[in-house]
Amino acid sequence: MPTARLRRIAVLVLEGAKPLDVGIPAQVFTTRASMPYEVRVCGAAPGLVTGGDGLAYHVAHGLEALAWADIAFIPGYRAPDRDDPPPAVVAALIAAHEGGTRLAAISTGAFALAATGLLDGKRATTHWHYTRTLAQKHPQIRVDENVLFVDEGSVLTSAGAASGIDLCLHILRGDLGVSAANHAARRLVAAPYRSGGQAQYVPRSVPEPLGERFAATREWALRRLGDPLSLESLAEHAAVSPRTFSRRFMEDTGYTPMQWVTRARVDLARELLERSQRSIEQIANDVGLGTGTNLRAHFQRILGTTPSEYRRTFTRGE
Repeated sequence: MPTARLRRIAVLVLEGAKPLDVGIPAQVFTTRASMPYEVRVCGAAPGLVTGGDGLAYHVAHGLEALAWADIAFIPGYRAPDRDDPPPAVVAALIAAHEGGTRLAAISTGAFALAATGLLDGKRATTHWHYTRTLAQKHPQIRVDENVLFVDEGSVLTSAGAASGIDLCLHILRGDLGVSAANHAARRLVAAPYRSGGQAQYVPRSVPEPLGERFAATREWALRRLGDPLSLESLAEHAAVSPRTFSRRFMEDTGYTPMQWVTRARVDLARELLERSQRSIEQIANDVGLGTGTNLRAHFQRILGTTPSEYRRTFTRGE
């Protein structure tokens, strides 16, 4: 995977940092042959940082890593409603952003990002438990409690820890294409994609056997995207009524079943565009979208581009 230089990722560890939030970007963007990234974990200063959940972190880099990075992640931390980050951290985040660094907050890391003022006037989210507090503390932010992540270009926010994976895979898709993102998702044993607009928190619990069947049905459908798939056939595989399947599926994925199938087909088409020389008409048929006209229409609606332009973007050497 040729590249002019490794993409640079900084992970900022603040006092009380949550271990899973710290580990997600460090692991998703881990430096390896298939992943052209360099990751640096940093803090307010090099050395020991007291984390949450009884853990501590020894970070090798200070705040200079933020300006070095292409993207700097701010993992969640304990008591964000009480403790603002140190002024030096806020100033370093602002300076890095002015220098072109994108800032991405996971969970309660949104509070540190909010302290910079860079989210004012923008949409943002955080863990559902803290959305009301974030809105009260920073009323200039348009806090959306019903999404998994928000991409505002140079500033991004996500909900709880698991949605940090969704945000990282979203960034990875933008950097390297869907094939690389799917490869990373398989390595992490994570869902290849979930809707950023999916609701964070469903008060009603979903029975575990039903959830297991739905996961199996999604996997079954992904292996048959070139075949006719309908709501009825999906519900039959899950052994529930179409109405129940449709309602539960929306809760589980953020999409209706047929929206999810269409997006899965577009993602498969993206991967074929990246990795094969098959024509657009052939790919449209392979992924179950029928014609090149249909594929182009879905590409434009979902991705805002054309299959041909997508292929040029992700197959040319950098």
